Amino acid sequence: MSDFASLFGRPPAYAAEAPGRVNLMGEHTDYNGGYVLPAAIPLRTRVELAPRLDRSVQVWSANVAALAQPAAYRLGEERRRGDWLDYVAGLTAALAADGHELGGFDARIESDVPQGAGLASSAALEIAVLRALREAYHLPLDDVQLALLGQRAENEFVGAQTGIMDQMAASLADVGTALFLDTSDLRYERLPLPATAELAVIDSGVRHSHASGDYNTRRAECERACALLGVRSLRELGLADLPRIAALPPPLAGRARHVVTENARVLEAVAALRAGDLPALGRLFYASHASQRDDYGVSVPAIDLLVDLARAEPAVYGARLTGGGFGGSIVLLARAGHGRAAAEQIAAAYAAQTGCQARVLLPLAGAPG
Repeated sequence: MSDFASLFGRPPAYAAEAPGRVNLMGEHTDYNGGYVLPAAIPLRTRVELAPRLDRSVQVWSANVAALAQPAAYRLGEERRRGDWLDYVAGLTAALAADGHELGGFDARIESDVPQGAGLASSAALEIAVLRALREAYHLPLDDVQLALLGQRAENEFVGAQTGIMDQMAASLADVGTALFLDTSDLRYERLPLPATAELAVIDSGVRHSHASGDYNTRRAECERACALLGVRSLRELGLADLPRIAALPPPLAGRARHVVTENARVLEAVAALRAGDLPALGRLFYASHASQRDDYGVSVPAIDLLVDLARAEPAVYGARLTGGGFGGSIVLLARAGHGRAAAEQIAAAYAAQTGCQARVLLPLAGAPG
């Protein structure tokens, strides 16, 4: 048995959860101080937790194959292991660094957010664990502070130089709205998704990892572009600066061009959402994907094929790579009531052409506008 009581010999005292997210627009803009537009998805990570009387932390995950016994470490002795436990240990290390008093605890984790699918599984884990610890130890932390702690754990302990979007989405986004976030100052607004539209997600089956070198390389390339352009952040640049950006050496010109044009696309997407202009929003989806593929170099052939197949579906307004890239998922903007059928058609065509299986995740119904 792998329920909490069987694992730890007592019932859990606290439970918390957090959602995965799909990003509608604003890829790789968050660590450049830009705009993003994610939405929560129904897939969630759940944590059950009970405090201990000592400094030991024991954690068991239903999503780690062949994990017979809980993984363990002691508070104050967190060491990077290079596996899933780093996300928990990074959180307790960050909390201690900020002066928060914790005791040991037992925790059981279970998630239906697929790992490596570009749906922020790590952020969902971080926020769920932090919510449980906040309740168990009466931590004076608001939802934005939880997001910042999760990002620090991922940046400083896990070693993935991600931006703040995923943690903010896991902490603040909900199903049925898009979270319009300015990552330069963390101001945000929830925008209802039109009732005439729905979102569907197709997992390509090609796994990715933010802790791998490619993601961190992109961030370093953006920093080099900033140094050459004499700005602190690519957020300081706009479309009028594209001629300056074009003079950068490759691949820096493409990296900076993507970020600047993607920021503009987020603002256009927000305007399209407010106007209920789904064809315009769909065109922005396709433009964003082309920019990620050609300028930022984060797409892969499997993802490009899924997006190309989406163009043949009459009910689909647009499709794009969502998440950090190098694999993962695409998001479809479709007519309400047609997202699932369109996604299944695309997945079937993908399987016929590649011999690989893509998984359709449940569409997100639009909230009333």
